[in-house]
Amino acid sequence: MNAQQLTEQQKFEEMKKTLYAAVICDTLDELGYRNQAMRENINPINNDWVLVGRAKTVLAVDVYHVTDNPYSKEIEAIDSVKPGEVLIGCTNESIRNGLWGELLSTASKMRGAHGAVVDGLIRDTKKILELDFPVFATGTKPVDSRGRGMVIDYDCQVQCGGVNVMPGDIIFGDRDGVVVIPQQLFDEVYDMAMNKATRENASRMELLDGKFLRDVYDKYGVL
Repeated sequence: MNAQQLTEQQKFEEMKKTLYAAVICDTLDELGYRNQAMRENINPINNDWVLVGRAKTVLAVDVYHVTDNPYSKEIEAIDSVKPGEVLIGCTNESIRNGLWGELLSTASKMRGAHGAVVDGLIRDTKKILELDFPVFATGTKPVDSRGRGMVIDYDCQVQCGGVNVMPGDIIFGDRDGVVVIPQQLFDEVYDMAMNKATRENASRMELLDGKFLRDVYDKYGVL
């Protein structure tokens, strides 16, 4: 089956098996999109996780008092998750708000989400690890969001980790970081990145055989 015949979910699975954040960034660079990697402090809580899916954006802000119905928009957002989505939690890099935890992870996974990326702090990491639900974040803090932060919108444009994210953009994350592929570029990036990964694999094999880097680079054109 060629790439044109693959379903989106099959492409996501092929990306998880074959691709890595660096080769996707290189591909986006070639296409002139040079600011698609999120800030370096957003990392997976399990380095073995690889995350691929469509962005489901959630926007939160800091608050300084306990509001009525503080979880209303948050619950609405999670209950509207569709299979194959990745929750993008934009907290404006809050250090007050423990936006994400075990119950949001559980609810999202049961809706078919592939994982979550938060530009702030999370909690309940032991339970999230047991759930095997990929979550990327800047760190941990055991506080509830109630009275500290509140979701005010979702399915809207956000900036997460310094990158503009639109609902439906493709998110790829691994131990090296998180990359945002604009949705209109997905098929092109997929084809180019798979080709580049194949050439990198061939280069690696020849380098392991003792070939000189110059000869291998001239042959495959990747570094």
